[in-house]
Amino acid sequence: MPSPLGSLAPVDLRTIWPDEARDFTPWLAKEENLRRLSDALNLELELDRVEVAVGPYSADIVATDASSNTKVVIENQLEKTNHDHLGKVLTYASGLEARILIWIAKQFTEEHRQTFDYLNECTSGRLRLFAVEIEVLRIGDSMPAP
Repeated sequence: MPSPLGSLAPVDLRTIWPDEARDFTPWLAKEENLRRLSDALNLELELDRVEVAVGPYSADIVATDASSNTKVVIENQLEKTNHDHLGKVLTYASGLEARILIWIAKQFTEEHRQTFDYLNECTSGRLRLFAVEIEVLRIGDSMPAP
């Protein structure tokens, strides 16, 4: 007789990371978590700094893709995407001259996904934009996993 199987269950992101800047950004900036993101995107991300000033604003994470020696901006959003964060990621990229933009969010609207697709097409590879949806799951009473 086969063993019983559990079911994957979503976990509210805010129960794991109540605050983007104080909780999620430091978690993502850890080497093992940047490696997870690197593996998912086929990049070699190495942390440069967190909360990097761009004029009066702050980019969540600035990294380098070691495989191409390219500056990377990572913008975090633990909710559904909005225009505010779209503007932020573009502002940080231009201010820091980043060529790889990674926007991590709970859910992407179709319009924001289309915007990244459009920019990827128009820039002919000179700029690479990644829209990454994050979720946390668990099986039964297991530890949650991103």
